[in-house]
Amino acid sequence: MSALLSRFEGGTSTICRAWVLTRTDGQVFGFTDHDVLLTVDGTVCAAASGMSAGALEGATGLSVDNTEAVGALSHDGLTEADMRAGRWDGATVVAYLVDWRLPSAFEIVFRGTLGELTMADGAFTAELRSLSEALNRVRGRLYQPRCDAVLGDGRCGVDLGDPAFHVEVELTAVEAGRVLSLPALEGFSDGWFLRGRLTVLDGLAAGLVEQVKSDERVTGGRRVELWASLGAELRAGDRVRIEAGCDKRAETCRERFANFLNFRGFPNIPGDDWLMAYPSSGRRNDGGRL
Repeated sequence: MSALLSRFEGGTSTICRAWVLTRTDGQVFGFTDHDVLLTVDGTVCAAASGMSAGALEGATGLSVDNTEAVGALSHDGLTEADMRAGRWDGATVVAYLVDWRLPSAFEIVFRGTLGELTMADGAFTAELRSLSEALNRVRGRLYQPRCDAVLGDGRCGVDLGDPAFHVEVELTAVEAGRVLSLPALEGFSDGWFLRGRLTVLDGLAAGLVEQVKSDERVTGGRRVELWASLGAELRAGDRVRIEAGCDKRAETCRERFANFLNFRGFPNIPGDDWLMAYPSSGRRNDGGRL
């Protein structure tokens, strides 16, 4: 804390707090509890944003620090619609102590992500989760017949940019926020997009993503149902990108995607029936169904 510590030696406190939040879509927002805007670590932090934070609780070892940020929905970047749409979920947070006379003298006191968000009466409360929160996540391989990779990721290797595996199209109708009508999409069979991903490219819901629950051809077009409604309104005419889905079976990997060399499941792993089986010279003992 060398630069900031030297500022304390004057005997008068000129310290304020600042926060820099980076959403998962790449947008960066800065806030400060000082009464004029400050540029902290390269980010302009808005003043009078109504944002403040509780005392940070830190501990040695791997225990999780915890705190919360509160504020009024008074800044252009902090809107209830964006919060309800999930645009702030998982945003990274960096909290600073800053000398407002010399903003280049600062110290980072917290680094983490936004957790649970609650809103009421034009204000919000956001849980702050420290970097050690990631240590609570279960990691490792799943040993199962079906693939445990995500379609299109580095372990899978399928190129979802291939025109055979995605299409961009305008919605022709929307029902209940999650039942979508699309053009016929000739060349894509029934169920091609089942378990796939739909990304909204423009409109009020631009940037939001949801999984496809069902995909079928209907008279005059195609009907796609999402697992859940998006946090923002979808309208006819909005442009979306819809990607092929995968049921994680070895047959699908081989026949639909020609990607069996990258299959991350164990199709020949013995099932529960095999545990109760007994040797027999009159039949195959290959771990299959009895």
